[in-house]
Amino acid sequence: MKKDIILSDQDIRLRVRRIAYQIYESNLDEETVFVVGIANSGYRIATLIADELKKITSSHVELVCLKVNKKDLYAPFEMDTDLAAMTGRPVVLVDDVLNSGTVLIHAVRHLLSVPLKKLNTAVLVDRNHKLYPVKVDFKGLSLSTSMHEHVDVVFEKDGKIYARLD
Repeated sequence: MKKDIILSDQDIRLRVRRIAYQIYESNLDEETVFVVGIANSGYRIATLIADELKKITSSHVELVCLKVNKKDLYAPFEMDTDLAAMTGRPVVLVDDVLNSGTVLIHAVRHLLSVPLKKLNTAVLVDRNHKLYPVKVDFKGLSLSTSMHEHVDVVFEKDGKIYARLD
């Protein structure tokens, strides 16, 4: 099966920077912003976004990893930060690719178990095949694909990143 590169390393880094500026503009007066990445690839994208945010804002940027059992979305979620610490704070939930919205909606449900100031979502690639009413606030690329195609975000050992369509 042919694999087409849809975003190069440079494309991804430019889109991550743009997403970081959008998050910054949406949270200008905040002391702290939580950037929560869905493990594994979503967390890696969240790390890039948080690094860019730290360059442009005086706000404290708190990076959090959210581990999700994608085979059992009702299993307990694990985070490396206490969920209660996010109470009354803005949170940005990050994933690499939005396919059906299933993982993202369950992650939103988990985060909303405490009263947040606001919750936004960010993805690198939005495939437009949602099964759930998940709205993406910040996206790098909106891509209409067939249900049989698959989008991967690949992180190379040399630090390069690319997104490919199978």
